[in-house]
Amino acid sequence: MASPAKLAALTDKMKTIRLMTAIKTPYRRDGNIDFVALDKHVEHQVANGVEALIVGGTTGEGHLLSWDEHLALIAYLKGKWGDKILLVGNTGSNHTAESVYATKKGFAAGMDCSLLINPYYGKTSRRGILMHIEKGLEFGPAIIYNVAGRTGQDMMPDIIHELAKHKYFVGVKECSGNDRIKELSDKGIKCWSGNDDQCYEGRHKYGAMGVISVTSNIVPGIFKELMTKENDALNAKLEPLYKWLFTEPNPIGVNTMMMQLGNCEPVWRLPYTYRPKEAREEVIKLLQDVGLEHCAQFGKLQVLEDSDFVHTLSGE
Repeated sequence: MASPAKLAALTDKMKTIRLMTAIKTPYRRDGNIDFVALDKHVEHQVANGVEALIVGGTTGEGHLLSWDEHLALIAYLKGKWGDKILLVGNTGSNHTAESVYATKKGFAAGMDCSLLINPYYGKTSRRGILMHIEKGLEFGPAIIYNVAGRTGQDMMPDIIHELAKHKYFVGVKECSGNDRIKELSDKGIKCWSGNDDQCYEGRHKYGAMGVISVTSNIVPGIFKELMTKENDALNAKLEPLYKWLFTEPNPIGVNTMMMQLGNCEPVWRLPYTYRPKEAREEVIKLLQDVGLEHCAQFGKLQVLEDSDFVHTLSGE
């Protein structure tokens, strides 16, 4: 485990990050994690200016990984890429003991920061939310993840301000929109937009530090530019891409698109499955309009047939 001085320095460092990618977890045809495909993907992220990765987040299907897989993923990325990019482990849970276990082990495996969430499904009181997240904050830098659309319970600003008193509090991945980001950032809370279609305005007009992005799996260099410079036309150019990626619940869109780009095997862990063929046909022109030179692409862009996709339960 890192020393308190190093953890304090990491906390300060995380507060300066503009672009984090919620990295996809690719699978082999046997359902296990495909580390070869992952390495290619991370290499492209690093080369295009991504500063940190969210490991095993919603996009990375952490909820479909065993904790052994999840922690092995953190340890692998730390060993291979830890000197080039910061790693944020999604070690939160709706079960406090599980969140504490995973966060402690995640830091032991080498992650630089945790991503902690309020209890979902089994919702609790305001005091319960505070106690739940404070337990995870004990081990090192943490970004709090507020996504009421998935948890069913919004963490209101008064809760965030209370958590911000902790020495390892970094900030908030905020999915409640830009007005909430402005409210928090005006009070000195570091915020990262959790909504790709709002993140450009969030960054340049509402005070967000940056974004934790799904779309940057596809066009990381463009997102790096959007988070560092004002370019309204470039952001507008991505609107069809945002719409396509999030027509169905994340990560269905980004998984389908990455499979079509040849970035990973067309392998799914249920309950996720591919977008319909007519939607996949739209991708060809959509990405050509964005510019294939901007895309992470490790194979031939193709539509794929329904029969090309494989569904698995796990890697075991």
